[in-house]
Amino acid sequence: MLFGDAKTLLGWLILALGGALFAGNVMAVVKPPPAPKEGDLSRAPLSRSIFMGTLGFIAAIWALATLLS
Repeated sequence: MLFGDAKTLLGWLILALGGALFAGNVMAVVKPPPAPKEGDLSRAPLSRSIFMGTLGFIAAIWALATLLS
């Protein structure tokens, strides 16, 4: 297998998913789109973005700890 056993592969996948969740939500709060399309919100909901970003950060840190142990 390319990344080793299933535990290692699952760790890499969770790291990627958590990192993307964190980065996407942070960017949605920090830099909203300049001209939102019709029907879109002008900026991301702050409480939901903070919650989802925190969840992604925790998942990424947990996966990194699993891969390094």
